[in-house]
Parts: sequence; structure tokens; C-alpha cells
Amino acid sequence: MRRVTYSMNTSLDGFIADADGTIDWSDPDEDVFRHFTDELRQTGVHLLGRRLYETMLYWETAEQNESLDAAEREWAALWKALPKVVFSRTLTTVRGTNTRLASGTLAEEIEHLRAEPGNGDIAIGGATLAAAAAASDLIDEYRAMVHPVLLGGGAPYFPRDEHRVKLELVEAHTFASGVVRLRHRVTR
Repeated sequence: MRRVTYSMNTSLDGFIADADGTIDWSDPDEDVFRHFTDELRQTGVHLLGRRLYETMLYWETAEQNESLDAAEREWAALWKALPKVVFSRTLTTVRGTNTRLASGTLAEEIEHLRAEPGNGDIAIGGATLAAAAAASDLIDEYRAMVHPVLLGGGAPYFPRDEHRVKLELVEAHTFASGVVRLRHRVTR
């Protein structure tokens, strides 16, 4: 069965964006960017909330930017080829290659995707969408890229629903930049 993963950048104090919604503190260096590219290769479908979807639209036309390096061009090609499902209460259409609006609830979409033949993880992006998945115990693995910065507030990485989840550390890796990758599997 395909795993559901939640992978996002987070500050040391647990925020994916600061109080103003800014994420520039998490711009990846070359090694971290390469890791995200490798992780994307292992993804079979990506579920996105509206805000992350709108942010990621950049990659749909990024190859037109002549200043992109080879790694960024590879990321753009992988992202465009990846099937994406957008969850939104406000959008009626979506743009982008291999992108569609969710036709069911989050649980229904995940159940359908797990039942489909195919390889690769079902990745969830966006704190609000991940919080909904976590509340329904749909996440199998948390992948936090912890950046050496304290934001003091903003959008939290983890849902704040006072719901206990037991985790098993699967992997920890420290990059030269000080970013730490933590991979935890949910134990049920």
C-alpha cells in the first residue's frame, strides 16, 4: 500500500511560515535542493492545499527563466510530470500540467489513490491540508526539514489538535548548512 507522507520545511520552533507568511528563511542550498529532488522522484502523486498550489505554479513555467540552473530545470520537469490534486474551497478550476481539483474529501481521495496501482508515495503539502490528514490519522510518515532559525510564530508544521501520535525515528541527517532532516514513521 502506498504511504502518505508529509514533508515540509520547518523552523526549529515548528513553523513552516513566519507570522507574515514569508518562507524566504527556508531557501534551500544545493545539497538540500538535491534532497528535495530525490524525494520528488519517489513521489507518485502530490496533494496540495490552495496556498501551496498557488506557490508551486511557478514551476509550471520555470523552464522559461533563462537563469535557472540544471538542478532547477530538472526539478521543474519532475514537478510538471507529477500528478497533483488540489484541495480548495474557493477554486473552481486549476492550471498546471497533470493537476486536478479534488473530487472528494481528503480521506476519499487518499483511499482512492492507495487503491490505485502505481508506485511512489502520496505526498501531502501545506500545513492546513496536513492538519486535516493528521486529524483523520491518514499520515504514515512525517518528514521535517528543520532549519536553524527561530520564527517565534506563524503557520505551525504540526497540527495543534491535542492528538497524540506515536512516532518512530527512521532517519536523521544533518546537512552542511545546519538543516536537519528528520523522518518519522507513525506507529499504529
